[in-house]
Amino acid sequence: MREKAKWRFIDSGPMSPAMNMAIDEAILTIHSQGKTPPTVRFYTWEPSTLSIGYFQKAEKEIDHEAVRKYGLGFVRRQTGGRAVLHDQELTYSVVVSESYPGMPTQVNEAYRVISNGLLEGFQTLGFHAEMVSLASEEEKAKYASMGSSACFDSPSWYELVVEGKKVAGSAQTRQKGTILQHGSILLDFDVDKLFNVLRFPSERVKERMKASFLEKAVAINHLSSRIVTLVEAHEAFYQGFEAGLGMELIPSVLTEEELELAEHLARDRYSHKDWNFKR
Repeated sequence: MREKAKWRFIDSGPMSPAMNMAIDEAILTIHSQGKTPPTVRFYTWEPSTLSIGYFQKAEKEIDHEAVRKYGLGFVRRQTGGRAVLHDQELTYSVVVSESYPGMPTQVNEAYRVISNGLLEGFQTLGFHAEMVSLASEEEKAKYASMGSSACFDSPSWYELVVEGKKVAGSAQTRQKGTILQHGSILLDFDVDKLFNVLRFPSERVKERMKASFLEKAVAINHLSSRIVTLVEAHEAFYQGFEAGLGMELIPSVLTEEELELAEHLARDRYSHKDWNFKR
C-alpha cells in the first residue's frame, strides 16, 4: 500500500487580523518557491474581526462606526467573497500547489476537493453533512444571495450543507501556481452584530436580508442540544482534513522565513489603510 502524503499542520491560535492574513499569504509565497510542504493551518482571531473580500468597497458596504463600537478588528482579505464576522469560530486555511496530484485545475472543482476535509470534519462531529452541487439554476436560486454583503449568504458552485443550511463559508485565491483556500467553521454567531456592521439601503432591506441569512446559514451549536467546544472542533476537523484529502498531517511551526515575511506583510499591507480601505 502506498504511503500517504505528509502535509504540514500549523495551529496558530489567536492572532491579530493583520497577522492572520499575513501568515496565510506568507505560507502561500514560500510554498510557491518549493520550500515547504502543503499546509493546513487552524487559527482564531484576537480581537474578533470583520474581514471583507478583496473586491468589496469598504466605505460603501461597511459601517465602520459600528465596527469600532463593537471593538472589532477590520481587515481586507486577499481572497474574494463577502464580509465575514470572525468571532465564535475555528478558521482554517489550506495552501497547496495547483500541480499537486489529483488537484483539479478548475477553481470550483478544487474547492470541492479541499472542502472534503470540512465534510469529513462535520461528519466526525456526528452531523449529516453533504456537498450539494448547485448545477441547476433552481438550486442556485435556493441558496442565492438577495444582495447581502454577508459571506454566508453568498453561493458557490458547491455548497457544504447540514440539514439544508450552509455551515461553512470559504474563499479561494490562486497566485504563483499555488492555491490558498481559507474559511470559517462557525461554532456560533451573533446575527444582529453581523448585520449591524454592514450597510443597507434601508432598515426594511436589512431585516429582509437578515431573515434570508437565517434561512440559509447555521452554526454548529444551533444544530443540536450538544455544545461543541473549540477543542472538539479542532480535533474533528484535523481528522477531517486527513481523511478528506487522503494525507497525514504533521504538526509543525512557521519557518523563520515565513515568520519574517508575515511580520513584514502585517505591518506594511494588512495593517495599512491603503490596503484595507483601497476600494
